[in-house]
Amino acid sequence: MSRAKQYDRTELLDRAIELFRRQGYAGTSTAELVAELGVNRKTMYAEFGSKQELFEAALERYSRRHLTAVLAPIEAPDAGVDAIRKAFANYASASESRFQGLGCLMCNTAVERAALDAASGRYVAAYLERLTNAFRRALINGQRTGDVDADADLDDLSAFFTMALVGVSACIRAAAPPEQVHAACKVATDMLDTHRPKVTPAAAVA
Repeated sequence: MSRAKQYDRTELLDRAIELFRRQGYAGTSTAELVAELGVNRKTMYAEFGSKQELFEAALERYSRRHLTAVLAPIEAPDAGVDAIRKAFANYASASESRFQGLGCLMCNTAVERAALDAASGRYVAAYLERLTNAFRRALINGQRTGDVDADADLDDLSAFFTMALVGVSACIRAAAPPEQVHAACKVATDMLDTHRPKVTPAAAVA
């Protein structure tokens, strides 16, 4: 009869996420993973297979749990322009929290691993697509509620907001001054004001 596991897999993944987030993939040794997870090397390999497979499992866990919580404002079915503003405000606030110097594991991976490792690249590509789709749906909702001009190019705008949010996250990872992060987020969301429905003089008088 096999012995019951003396550990929780998701807890190990959450510990691995925090270590990879702090040090990156290349900067994290197997010995450091063993120490952080609190299991021996044999158990770690038996559960995850290899450092690479552990990293991929951590990315999967991060995507399903952590990103889902962070992106909740713009992934809600009724998300609109206020949700976009809130998403950037949340990231700006992160620059003043424990996440300063850590950033987002997925964004960190985009910089460190996406071009070097096909598996990491797939997770990053899925993340960018997820962000873009969420922004686009929020902008569509904004058009329906009259907050976004009907002629606005939603593909261009959603791509812009995706790249802007990734850039902000990279700045948080680099421990940029919070005031710079807040300023960047403000400039990004000011784009929403430039794409409000045009008010004609006649409509303004009426």
